[in-house]
Amino acid sequence: QVQLVESGGGLVQAGGSLRLSCAASGRSFSNYAMGWFRQVPGQERESVAAISYFGGTTYYTNSVKGRFTMSRDNAKNTVYLQMNSLKPEDTAVYYCAAKPVENPFTILTRSSLYDYWGQGTQVTVSS
Repeated sequence: QVQLVESGGGLVQAGGSLRLSCAASGRSFSNYAMGWFRQVPGQERESVAAISYFGGTTYYTNSVKGRFTMSRDNAKNTVYLQMNSLKPEDTAVYYCAAKPVENPFTILTRSSLYDYWGQGTQVTVSS
């Protein structure tokens, strides 16, 4: 069992930056594929970024490429999402998710494939 807790959300002006963190507890998550998702009320949860368990493989949805960077520190059981050049359309609740995998290069972009979820952190970008 893994518990995930996100932090770092808040209110920022367009063009600003935020760094989200997701701390995992319960057991080592070094063999977990991790993902960041976001959701706006009334819309489906959207995959934003994903990372393999050694961090060597990453995925970004097109709308955040070049602006967001996902990373992980397995020694600290934490994944991060550095968000730069934020836009009002980035406003959403951001969730991190985890899934134990065998292949160290696996990245997962579908929410239904993840086993564990955090409670979410609100990101609001004002224009």
